[in-house]
Amino acid sequence: MFFDVLTLFPAMFESPFADSIIGKGIERGLVEITVHHLRDWAEGKHKVTDDVPYGGGEGMVLKPEPVAKALRDIKARRARARVLLMTPQGRPFCQEHARQLAGEESLIFICGRYEGFDERIRSMVDDELSLGDFVLTGGELAAMTMIDAVARLVPGVLGNRDSAQSDSYSDGLLEYPQYTRPAEFDGMQVPEVLLSGNHGAIARWRRRQQLLRTWQRRPDLLESARLSEEDRRLLAELQRDAEKDAGR
Repeated sequence: MFFDVLTLFPAMFESPFADSIIGKGIERGLVEITVHHLRDWAEGKHKVTDDVPYGGGEGMVLKPEPVAKALRDIKARRARARVLLMTPQGRPFCQEHARQLAGEESLIFICGRYEGFDERIRSMVDDELSLGDFVLTGGELAAMTMIDAVARLVPGVLGNRDSAQSDSYSDGLLEYPQYTRPAEFDGMQVPEVLLSGNHGAIARWRRRQQLLRTWQRRPDLLESARLSEEDRRLLAELQRDAEKDAGR
């Protein structure tokens, strides 16, 4: 899968993907991340990519011409690329978006800076995405985060094809608790069921924990989660047990 990034600060991307699982995916040829300096498409001696806003106001605004030229050149090689604009006004990015984008052949990320970008740049993109209801100094960190979330879903990147299936949000619920050696640490024990070797009992415990953790921490997720009849029965049981404990 191909990732292209348009930014005024390409050096920011050197370290995050050099190591880790994504770095190994790059080494194996499963993922290719190319970072482009937007100034390479700016005109004039000083390669200006921004200007003062019409109508007055604070800050500088990213010009449309360099972005348009960059997209034209990149799309000459990646004709089927989907173009994504990083902006706090975009749709909040989630795991479902990551899954959908992982099915694309190529993605182009546009990272804004300064006060913002010329409104006409919006007409050049396929989607506008945000990390959340807050403002960063630029779109680079958002692009890095989304690339990581998408790239790890590319077949072969995680090594074990089932690794991503139990992630938080993979089925609309938070992930169950995880434990490793030692079985006892500082008086805290690993749940006995995980030491039992009974795979059916372990699977039931994990599902119950997913439902419990989601209900306690992110109950809003239950409204859209893919729940079976057994899940709904378990959830109702958990809620009844909590009401009983609260009434003691």
